[in-house]
Amino acid sequence: MPEIEQLSPHSSWQVLASCEPDWDGASPVLLGTMLTQLHLIRAFEETVLDLAAQGLVHGPAHSSIGQEGGAVGSIVGLRPSDAINGSHRGHHQFLAKALGFVAPAGLDPMAAIDPVVHDLLVKTLAEIMGLAQGFCRGRGGSMHLQWKEAGALGTNAIVGGGVPLAAGHAWAQRRARTDDVTISYFGDGAVNIGSVLEAMNLAGAWRLPMCFFIENNLYAVATAVDEATAEPRLSSRALAFGIPGWRVDGMDPLATKLVMDRALDHMRSGRGPVVIEAEVYRYFHQNGSLPGSAFGYRRKAEEAEWRKRDPLDRVSGEMIRRNLITQEAVDALRQRCITAMHNAAASLTESDPERDGRSRIKPALWPSPTFRDVGIRGDLSETQHLRTLEAGTYRGEVADIKMIDAVAGVMARRMETDDRVVVMGEDVHRLKGGTNGATRGLAERFPDRVLGTPISENAFVGLGGGIALDARFRPVVEFMYPDFMWVAADQVFNQIGKARHMFGGDHPVPLVLRTKIAIGTGYGSQHSMDPAGIFATNPGWRIVAPSTPFDYIGAMNAALACDDPVLVIEHVDLYSRTGPVPAGDLDYAIPVGKASIRRQGSRLTVLTYLAMVDRVLEAVDLTGCDAEVIDLRWLDRASFDWETVSASVMKTGSLLIVEQGAEGTSYGAWVSDEVQRRLFDWLDQPVKRVTGSEAAPSVSRVLERAAYAGTEEVVTALIEAYRDIGLSVAGHAEVRP
Repeated sequence: MPEIEQLSPHSSWQVLASCEPDWDGASPVLLGTMLTQLHLIRAFEETVLDLAAQGLVHGPAHSSIGQEGGAVGSIVGLRPSDAINGSHRGHHQFLAKALGFVAPAGLDPMAAIDPVVHDLLVKTLAEIMGLAQGFCRGRGGSMHLQWKEAGALGTNAIVGGGVPLAAGHAWAQRRARTDDVTISYFGDGAVNIGSVLEAMNLAGAWRLPMCFFIENNLYAVATAVDEATAEPRLSSRALAFGIPGWRVDGMDPLATKLVMDRALDHMRSGRGPVVIEAEVYRYFHQNGSLPGSAFGYRRKAEEAEWRKRDPLDRVSGEMIRRNLITQEAVDALRQRCITAMHNAAASLTESDPERDGRSRIKPALWPSPTFRDVGIRGDLSETQHLRTLEAGTYRGEVADIKMIDAVAGVMARRMETDDRVVVMGEDVHRLKGGTNGATRGLAERFPDRVLGTPISENAFVGLGGGIALDARFRPVVEFMYPDFMWVAADQVFNQIGKARHMFGGDHPVPLVLRTKIAIGTGYGSQHSMDPAGIFATNPGWRIVAPSTPFDYIGAMNAALACDDPVLVIEHVDLYSRTGPVPAGDLDYAIPVGKASIRRQGSRLTVLTYLAMVDRVLEAVDLTGCDAEVIDLRWLDRASFDWETVSASVMKTGSLLIVEQGAEGTSYGAWVSDEVQRRLFDWLDQPVKRVTGSEAAPSVSRVLERAAYAGTEEVVTALIEAYRDIGLSVAGHAEVRP
C-alpha cells in the first residue's frame, strides 16, 4: 500500500463575521460616515438608471445597487495615498474612494450635503453621461472612471483586465518605500480569467502590497457561480499562490471593514498580498433597471431574501439600536441624498422643446468633436531636452561595436543614470543577459531593478503597465518573441495602448516594450512574426525599429525619455552586425519621427526598416537601380516621417515598400494606403510592395525561406518597378540566399 500524506496550504483561509461587540465598539463617526456614503451611492446609482431610462446615458449603465456595502466597508479605512481600481461595475468603489478623499474627516448623516460632495457627484455623473466636465472629459463614461489624485486608478471594461495593472501600482508603492497598498476589485466572473490568476501568482511571488477583492454577486451576467466552477468559494483561489484569504458578508459593511483592517495590517507590514471575497448581490440585471428574474436566471424569492439584507438597512438598524440616529434622521438623510442627485442631474440637463419638454443634456456640456483624437499620445515635449545625433552627420571619434553590445550598453547606462528605470521579463536576470545577451551585466549591477518574471506575459506586461501609469518609474518590459504579444494582447492594446486617451489624455504611460524578430532562425510559426503592422494599426503606441548600433543607442534613449508606450523592435540578424557608434557616448538620442536616407536616388523610392535595410541596399547595388533608400526607423502613425517620404516620392514618382514578414500582418499595407491618400497625384505607377507569404514561417529551412522576403525578392521587385516606368536593369550579380 502506498503511503499517503495529507497536504495543507501554507496560507490561512478564514471567514469573518461581525458580532454585537464589534458594533458596540465601532466609532459613531465611522458608522455615520458609512451610512452617509451608502445613501449617497444608492441615490447616485438610482439617478444613473433613471437617466439611462430617459436615453441620457449613452452606452451601458452597470449599477452597483445592492453591492454598496462591500465597497464602502473596504474603502472607508484607506488613506488618500492608497489606491484602488475596479471593473465595469465600479461606480460604488469610485465614489467611496472619492468621498473619502474630499471628506477625510468623515461625513455626518445629520448634516447638509457639503458643496465639495455636490461637485464630486456632478463631475462623476457628467463622466457617466459622456460630458466634457467629467473626470475623463467624457471619454470614459460609465465603465472608465479615473481620479488619480484621489487614488482611483481607473475602472475597466475588460473582465479582469485591470488586475495586472493594480499589481504594477502595488510594485511601485513598495519600490517607492511607502507602506501604501492597492486594492483591485473584480467580480466572480473574473476569478477564472487568466490575467487574474497570473497576477495573483506574481503578486504572491513578489510579496506585493495588493488586495484582490472579489465581489461575489453570484452571477456573471446570467451564469451562476456554481455553473462556472467546481469550487464556488472563490477566495480559495488564494491558497494555490500562498496568499491568505478571507470570506466576508459584503452586505455587512462593518464586517467588511474589520476584514480589511486585518488585510491592511498584513499588507502594510510587508507580508505580501491578500484575497478577500465579499458575498454581495446586485439587485438588478447586468445592465439596466430590471431584476435578474425578469430574464429568467434568478428567482424572485431569492431576490427578496437578499433585499432583506440590504447594507443601508443593516447600518441604519444597528445605529438606531444604539441610539446613534433615529429613523426620522435616516429618512431625512435619504431625502437629502435624493435631492442632491436631483440637483446634480438638473445641472447637466434641460427641457427639450423638440421632445415635448422631456429632458436633454445641455448642448454646451458636450465635448467638442475636435477633441476626438487629442491625447492618443503625448506631444513629446518631454523629449525636447535630448541631445540628438545622426550617423550621417556625426564627425567625432567612433568605435565599432556589435548591435547586441549597443542594446546591453545603453540599457546599463540609463539604469546607471536614472534609478526610475526597471527591467523585467523572462530570464532577463539569468543566462548572462537573457537568451541573447541583451541584458548582460544588468542583474549584477542593479539586482533590485532587474526582475525575472514567471512565464506569464499577460501578468508581467500588465504589471509594467501599472508601473507606467503610476509614473514614478519607467519600466522596460521584454517579450522574448513578438508572437507572445497575443498572449498579452488585452494588456498591450486594450490597457496600455488606450489608457492615456481613454482616461482623458493627460496622464503619461512611460513604458518601453522590447522584442526581437527571429525570422530565419528556424523557430517556426509561433516565434517568427514581425509585430510592426499590428502595433501600427492599434492606437497609443509609438514604434521604433533601429537597423544600426548607432541608431539603437539613440532610439532607446529617446524611447526611455518618452511619456508614451514605445515598442522597440530588434532583429536577431542584426545582433552580431557591427557598426560605428560615437566613442564613449551612450547619452545621445535620434530624433523622434525622423527617417534616415541611407542612399540617395532619383528614379525610385524604397521604404524599409530593420534587417531589410541592408537587404535593400544589397539589392540596389546588385541591380544598379537609381533608388533612394529610406530607413523609416519610426513606424507608428504619429511618428512617421511624411516630410522625408513625401519629398522623395515627389522626386522619383515611384514607390516600393519592403518588409520581411508575413503578408497578413503587413506593416506596408497601412503605409501603402496612406501613401495613396496623400501622394496619389505624384505617383507614376501603383505602389509596389515586397512582403513574405501569407503563411507564417515553418521550421523547415526550405519552407521558412520560402515564407519570408529577402534580397532575391527585393531584386525582383526592383526590376519590375524599373520595367513599369519604362526602364530596364542591364543585369545583376548572384543574389545571396
